[in-house]
Amino acid sequence: MKVAAAQISCSLGDPKANLLKVRDFSGRAREDGVELVVFPEMTDTGYSMSVIQAHANSWTSGFVPGLQEIAAKLSIAIVCGVSEKNGASVYNSLVLVDRRGEIAAKYRKTHLYAVPPVDEQRCFVSGDTFGSFALGGLRFGFSICYDLRFPEMYRKLVVDQNVGAFVISSAWPFPRIEHFRTLALARAIENQSYVIASNRVGKDEDLWFCGSSAIIDPRGVAIASASADREELIQADVSQELVLSVRSRVESLAHRREDLYG
Repeated sequence: MKVAAAQISCSLGDPKANLLKVRDFSGRAREDGVELVVFPEMTDTGYSMSVIQAHANSWTSGFVPGLQEIAAKLSIAIVCGVSEKNGASVYNSLVLVDRRGEIAAKYRKTHLYAVPPVDEQRCFVSGDTFGSFALGGLRFGFSICYDLRFPEMYRKLVVDQNVGAFVISSAWPFPRIEHFRTLALARAIENQSYVIASNRVGKDEDLWFCGSSAIIDPRGVAIASASADREELIQADVSQELVLSVRSRVESLAHRREDLYG
């Protein structure tokens, strides 16, 4: 199965413009035979706490129904970072829209970034469950940006939900670009799993994003990678067969000492 990561900039506070960009990149992906395309964190609003609070929406109107229309028209599955307003609460979420245009799965960011000057806890309510979905013979686990720093989450997805590929949607900034690259590689190697990481480029207010989106295979090989500062669409083939092959050669997941870890 062919997957893609869309590395894009966003128009801050302009969901309509951002939806048009999603349509453009999804169309390009489908022309190349891609079955699943992944977009960055907060693609609908851009990444600014005040802007998100002003523009966050429920999924009954606006951006998400637009995603559904694009997915159904192009017959492509889309994972996209979006705001999710539920009553008085706002979540930093990922939505999976399948190729029929149906909302097939979602995830609410569980680890909220709270380091000045960005404090997600003032804007979002944290999620309390991990999520995954099956497509093309693989099970994909959801994660968002700061989640990448918590290896326990990825191991739980592998052990408890039989995940063989991780989707990571990010708005990761330039000062920590090497952290993004290194952690994404580590999550693939230590879990013998694919990583499909889609990160932002461009600037929201005073925050510059570092791109470097990548698709990494279960051996820890970057089979597709993007620049640090340009909009790009990267693609690669993924398969459950390679996951099983890598895990059978070095059975590190079976060699865990849960009796010692607490």
